[in-house]
Amino acid sequence: MPIKYFEAPEIKKQVDQLAEECEFYHVVPQFVFCIRSKGSKARRTIARIHGLGRVWQGVLNLPPSYTIEVISEIYDKMSPEDKERTLIHELMHIPGGFSGGFRSHKIYVNRKNVEMVYNKLQSDRAKRRQTSLFS
Repeated sequence: MPIKYFEAPEIKKQVDQLAEECEFYHVVPQFVFCIRSKGSKARRTIARIHGLGRVWQGVLNLPPSYTIEVISEIYDKMSPEDKERTLIHELMHIPGGFSGGFRSHKIYVNRKNVEMVYNKLQSDRAKRRQTSLFS
């Protein structure tokens, strides 16, 4: 079965929310797209990010853009927490200049850094909940 791609508005909503909550202010939400794929042969890949290369940006006169693809067969079976970690991981690949390029796994996008961002996100959410209870 060939790979098929579908719009994923629920993933897009979550990505936009995570970018804001994680303070990834360099991410331009209107130029980050989200899709769900089915039929991928990948077995260890949960999600991937695609950038619009500079050549295509120039030829098509388009701004830098990214597409986050979640592989349905794996991603959909994950816990909500692991889904958030996965999307944070993909967002962390987007460089500060939002240029169409990527940050590498070795230096910036790794389990330790993803966990650090995720833990801060959880802490910030807990603080907001506590503050709203006393408001």
